[in-house]
Amino acid sequence: MNTKLLTRLSVFVVAGALLAGCQTQQGTNTAVGTGAGAATGAAIGAIFGGGKGAAIGAAAGAATGGIVGYNWQSIKNKISGDSKGTGTQVTEQQDGSLKVNIPNSISFDTNSYAIKPSFDPVLNSVTQTMQQHPELIANVIGHTDNTGQPAYNQTLSQNRAQSVASYISTHGVPAQRLSSQGMGQNQPIADNSTEAGRAQNRRVEIYLRATAQPGQQVQ
Repeated sequence: MNTKLLTRLSVFVVAGALLAGCQTQQGTNTAVGTGAGAATGAAIGAIFGGGKGAAIGAAAGAATGGIVGYNWQSIKNKISGDSKGTGTQVTEQQDGSLKVNIPNSISFDTNSYAIKPSFDPVLNSVTQTMQQHPELIANVIGHTDNTGQPAYNQTLSQNRAQSVASYISTHGVPAQRLSSQGMGQNQPIADNSTEAGRAQNRRVEIYLRATAQPGQQVQ
């Protein structure tokens, strides 16, 4: 095993230990580890891309952190109202995040990662929400069905997630509050053997998380 690989694996192990240590605090309903999330993300980034990958990974890891007990009701109502008729689902998650699940029918054409005009109302609503609430961060995750080659699907899902994050960033949300990742065909939510199931699996998910309560200073 070469020195570079040993170094990368060591970083991953250390970051994993940091995350495990932080998770013991979750039962207190206080912070759920943006720091440990960033450390783990940096380790993953280091494994796949050296220094640049570490920076990207840290952003993705930080977006998995946040606080529990945040009141999402008004934000949930706004995004649900703005996206009415699009098939978008807005649901609170057990980890304290707000999940915005956007179907592929309004977001991207087949084999494309160019954002369709029908996607704009949802993205504009998320963007406005993040502008009004500086304590929020977002992680964008792209998914595909299992049609085609896994490697192609992985790249397509990543490009779609990045397109969404770039749209939000170019419309006024600082890039450091955003991260994106592609899951390809690896996390289906329906049966890929049917067209209806494949349609459900082709989706983009935006996870909003709070790093502070409303009105508190963001660290």
